[in-house]
Amino acid sequence: MADDRDRRIERLEANFAHLEHQFEQLNGVVVEQGKLLERLKREVQRQSSAMETMELERIKSNITKPPHYQ
Repeated sequence: MADDRDRRIERLEANFAHLEHQFEQLNGVVVEQGKLLERLKREVQRQSSAMETMELERIKSNITKPPHYQ
């Protein structure tokens, strides 16, 4: 009976160690994805700002002053 209980405890401990290892791996993946997401957000913001600046410059270059202002 004690032998059976010891085997069950060993199996539970092995399963727990395996789950703990998987948890650590998944946590590492989540952390890396979070970093990547933040980097991509900054890049999208930078691209959006650049496009907005280019669009404003394009609009300004297409506006002509009336003859009496020149």
